[in-house]
Amino acid sequence: MGEELKVIVFALGEEQYGIEVDKVRTIERMQPITRVPKAPGFIKGVINLRGVVIPVLDLRGRFGLEETVATDNSRIIIVAANELEVGFIVDSANDVIDIDSDTIDSPPEVVGGIKAKYLQGIAKIGEKQLLVMLNLSEVLNRKEIIQLEQLEV
Repeated sequence: MGEELKVIVFALGEEQYGIEVDKVRTIERMQPITRVPKAPGFIKGVINLRGVVIPVLDLRGRFGLEETVATDNSRIIIVAANELEVGFIVDSANDVIDIDSDTIDSPPEVVGGIKAKYLQGIAKIGEKQLLVMLNLSEVLNRKEIIQLEQLEV
């Protein structure tokens, strides 16, 4: 048996994704986002969360999926990535589960149109459910982190 991982489960469309709990700061309801000029398309802007300006990006746009209108279920997951707090807009944040690290397989080259570099692996949950684990260091690559840090000014 491998190491137990606590994972926050969230949805983009019909797919379930996971981020390790220790990388998540908080999960917030949707709120007004201030657009930032000249930001890449998937960066929606910034929010003021308890006095801290946090860049927000749409994971659908980041992964090249069709963007949708936010609903009552939409959430902003605030994660810590390389000393930077960033918000990810997701369709819903559903659950916190425990996963045995041994059940996580390497990702195939492309999963539902999402490049494998964004994925840490695919976890098998139960008999039929798969959970796509995100690789935060690739979802936010170095160049984009520099762009996001500049947004905070």
